Formats: sequence, structure tokens, C-alpha cells
Amino acid sequence: MNKQKFSDWHDKNYKKLLLIPLALFLLSVIYIGFFYSQNNDFIYKDISLTGGTSVTIYETINLDKLKTDLEEKLEELNVRSIYDLITREQKAVIIETKSDGQFTKEVLEDYFDYELNTENSSFEFTGSTLSESFYSQLLIAILFAFFFMAIVVFIIFRTAIPSAAVILAAFTDIVMTLAVVDTLGIKMSSAGIVAFLMLIGYSVDTDILLTTRILKRDQGTLNHRIFGAFTTGITMTLTSLFAIVFALIVVKSFSIILTQIFTILAIGLCFDLINTWITNVSILKWYVEKKK
Repeated sequence: MNKQKFSDWHDKNYKKLLLIPLALFLLSVIYIGFFYSQNNDFIYKDISLTGGTSVTIYETINLDKLKTDLEEKLEELNVRSIYDLITREQKAVIIETKSDGQFTKEVLEDYFDYELNTENSSFEFTGSTLSESFYSQLLIAILFAFFFMAIVVFIIFRTAIPSAAVILAAFTDIVMTLAVVDTLGIKMSSAGIVAFLMLIGYSVDTDILLTTRILKRDQGTLNHRIFGAFTTGITMTLTSLFAIVFALIVVKSFSIILTQIFTILAIGLCFDLINTWITNVSILKWYVEKKK
């Protein structure tokens, strides 16, 4: 299909295409609402946001056996390995639980039958009050970031509908990504919340590019300007997406924090392709044609 045929097809069907992101958005909202009713929160939280104990044991351990043996003794137990990036050899095991530090140490020493000290292990304990306060502050940071982003967008374009379209695209990116994160059962850490902050920036840049090309340039037809923005924007997004996916593959075995950040960004960028090049394009095209 050449450009002219695609332009003619898009002119006839761009409003219908809005049904795709609308359906995804509604499904995401329904699922998040159901998730909240079941869990009394919008996400699964790890111990950095709920409080608890994290223990790193510097030896090779069978994770399945460890979890089976201890899951009834320690509250909300989670275990994972740390591997050498080159050799893929297991270097340590991280044990996370909501149980307090002293009790966790006693249980582990009884299980391993030796004393845990600074040479063979490390302990980190976070109180529940501090974690909840930190979680609240992170959510406030996201709200402030979104609020100030909206102000900047309105200042740049000074038009309600195009500005609202940019904000809507960023918002739907976050909602859809959050729904997938919950579906995958990812336990969100503070790093995961920060990833959503980063996602706002990734989402907005292509939307601003698109809106600027359509509203502030008058060279060529409307479809010509959209195609020009698409060529630049899709290159930006796919470059970022491929880099993130590659980084995710590299760090997956040894860094749970980076894995979570890159996973959220990868999911969000995939949705950004839909929300920018279907939702935002359709709204802007509708707006420009109505003005004419």
C-alpha cells in the first residue's frame, strides 16, 4: 500500500481506529478496579514499600528447596539468585520477607546450621511506617510530575484539545502499563515507581513532536506532516525500545531493580506506539479538520 492509498484509507477510518485504544483503556481500567477491590491497592508491593527484611547469603543454594522449606516459617517469602554476568555462576541468594530482622536471622541460622555474620551474609531491615511514607511520597512525586507536565504542554500549544490529547496519551500509557504489570504479578519496588516517572517523559516526547509538526508547521498537507512526524517519532521510540529490551536481557539474571525498570519501560513504550500513532493522531486530525 503506497502513501496515497494509505492516506485515503486513513482519512476514511481514523475515527474508527480510536476504538482500539479505547477498548484497551477500558479493559485496563476495569482490571485495575477489580485488582484494587481484591488487594486494596493498585500494585503488588515488595518489602521496600511495605517494610520487611532482605538477607543476602553469599553461597550457592537451591532456590526451590529453600523456598519450600521456609515459606511456612517466614511471612511472604520471596527468594532470587544473583549470578555472575559473564560465567552465569550463582554468587549469592537474596531472601526477602515481611518478618522482622531478628526473627528472620534466627530462622535462617537454624536452617543453615551456622551463624550468619558480615562475612557470609548481609541484612537490611525497613520499618513498615517508613516504607509506607516513602511509597506515599513517590505517588505524590508522580502526581506533581504529571501536573507540571500538563502545565508545560498547555503553555507550549495554548490550545485545549491538542494539549489534552498529549496528556491523555501519557495517562493512558501509564494506566495500560499498570494493568499489565499487575497481570504479570510484578511486586513493585521504589525503582518500579521511578520507572513510571521515566515513562511519562518517554510518552510525552513523541506526542509533542507530533503535535508540533501538525499545528506549528504549514508545509505540505496534513497527512504529509503526520507521515513526517511518524518517521521521526517511530525511529525515536523503536531505538529506545530495542535498547531497553537488550538491556533487559543482559541484566535480568543479576539485577532485580534494573529488570523491573526496563520491563516497565518496555511495556510502556509498546503502548506508547498505540496511544501516539492511533489515539493522538486521530484526535489531532479530527481537530484540524473541524477547524477547517
